[in-house]
Amino acid sequence: MSKFSYLYTDPTVTGFSASLALKTIGTGTGPTPYGTYDTDISFVSESVDVCKWTARRLGHPVMQLEFSSGSIWACFEEAVSEYSLHINNYNMKNWLWDSYGADTKKSGSQWSNAGASSNTMGTGSIQPTHGHLGTAFYLSKQYGETANVGGEITLHTGSISLSTSKQVYDLQTESNISSSHTGKRLEIQRVFNMGPSAITRFYDPFAGSFEQRNMLDAFGMSNVAPAVTYIMRPISHDISRAQAIETNDLIRKSAYSFELVNNKLRIFPRPASADEGDKIWFHYYVRDEQVSTTRSSTINKVTDPSNIPYKFITYNEINAAGRQWIRKYTLALAKELLGIIRSKYAALPLPNGEVTMDGEALKAEGREEKTMLLEELKEFLDSVTLSERSRAEADTAEANQQLLARSPLQIYIG
Repeated sequence: MSKFSYLYTDPTVTGFSASLALKTIGTGTGPTPYGTYDTDISFVSESVDVCKWTARRLGHPVMQLEFSSGSIWACFEEAVSEYSLHINNYNMKNWLWDSYGADTKKSGSQWSNAGASSNTMGTGSIQPTHGHLGTAFYLSKQYGETANVGGEITLHTGSISLSTSKQVYDLQTESNISSSHTGKRLEIQRVFNMGPSAITRFYDPFAGSFEQRNMLDAFGMSNVAPAVTYIMRPISHDISRAQAIETNDLIRKSAYSFELVNNKLRIFPRPASADEGDKIWFHYYVRDEQVSTTRSSTINKVTDPSNIPYKFITYNEINAAGRQWIRKYTLALAKELLGIIRSKYAALPLPNGEVTMDGEALKAEGREEKTMLLEELKEFLDSVTLSERSRAEADTAEANQQLLARSPLQIYIG
């Protein structure tokens, strides 16, 4: 095919069909290579203007361009995708650890082009994100598990059956636990081997005379027992009395207690014949469940930047500043591409001499502009991250403090 079939001509878009596929008039033009944005009306309509603007910046129609408008469209699609990449990277810097283990992950294999019925990883909007506890939330759950006040690990219940005169019991082998936990290391959290509460030793719900209880009923205190004690004595008296009873049991009697070493439970007092068959209950975790780093609640959730569910940004929602960056990047890509094409022929022979092509200069210029644009975008995005915002607010607060420190105080004369 003649190389003149690939010369540039201004494109036009014909009819937006139901699929909104990008259609053009002209040889060598057509939908963009990936078709990522071909269903976006704003992208389709603006692609013609971007193509014409890029061509004019490259010298057309004064100079002939050795590629078709389809090549510029490919550069335009790449520029939008490059902009989307850096915006998504910015979002990951801010919100990755809030999405970690929370949002449903996606893989690139779920992407399909605009013509397919499914477009799960195509273009999409990003709703405003607000932070939650993130990884600190998982850390707090671990502390909750240790304190037995929360967490994601099931707190199991087991028991041992008392045997006459047997004081030491191996909870790994002699306890009544789930068969699935047999042979696994148990982490004992609590043993229920204690006597009755001291408060039950001196609180009598029927304290006081009949007349006193009638009086308490009249005051609405009949459901609080023993209300007489609350009225006649301060709460500190009850605390001191309970402590005295518990101290008496500890010193003068064989108090209920236990000793736990290497999951071997020594109970006090030694079981008597009357205790035969009675149970002592305990709470425990299974160590394998504790140390496991995978939880059922995090299956198929975000694990790293490769599967956070960000899509290509919808071109229709990119503002004017973003579109201007995309136009400049499209021009830089087109310069580089045209330079590569012209570099194949350093010079063209003519009847009275030869014409030197500017391919190498165009390549260098295009690559330099790409580098500058990318650095400019990265610097700007780094300057507006959440961490930078916090630093800016701290600097502002410090500056305000210094300003207020130098401000004269108003003096009131009474």
